[in-house]
Amino acid sequence: MKKGAIFDMDGLLLDSERIYQEKWIETAELFGQIPHPDFPHAVCGSSGEHGLEIVHQYYPTVNAKEFWDTCMRLAWEQLLIYVPKKQGVDEILEYFQKNGVKLAVASSSTRKMILHNLQANDLLQYFDAVISGEDIVHGKPAPDIFLKAAEEIGCDPKECFVFEDGYNGIRAGAAAGCTTVMIPDTLAPTEEMQTLSAAIYANLHEALAQIQQNKL
Repeated sequence: MKKGAIFDMDGLLLDSERIYQEKWIETAELFGQIPHPDFPHAVCGSSGEHGLEIVHQYYPTVNAKEFWDTCMRLAWEQLLIYVPKKQGVDEILEYFQKNGVKLAVASSSTRKMILHNLQANDLLQYFDAVISGEDIVHGKPAPDIFLKAAEEIGCDPKECFVFEDGYNGIRAGAAAGCTTVMIPDTLAPTEEMQTLSAAIYANLHEALAQIQQNKL
């Protein structure tokens, strides 16, 4: 078994990615833009300068930073209410913890939002490290966030699982040299994702079953 496991949060641990998808559309309308159907998927999992570049690419006439901050505020207001856990989250975290696997969250969200969401769902207790998009210079698809997470839990990236739902997250995990597992949420696996992923499962229950049978 691997010595470490790193988890994305939105769309992977928590069923929150759909909220972001909705708020990106709402934000575009607030800024007087016709929502681009491909933008929510393109920006999924990104952060920092890379995220702002994607905003500029799809909505070149808006202030990218204001656009980004508006969406984050709208999402935060919604996420404060309630965000359900995804299937299999507690089971896989409990299994790893009981078997001495070091655990980290590596999310493009702000640290404040990550800590709030994990605490609200009684998940913070499992994690040895929390890495946010604010902690690194280059966001996903750059490998920085996963490299930092591996460092924080004292593991070689090659000895770490990365569990992700988004394209940029899969790219980042693979670039970091981790054993990257895709659990699709709003984005269906593509040929690229199949190439970059060690495995693709419908949910974390399926991933755990394979790990328990030493098939992953």
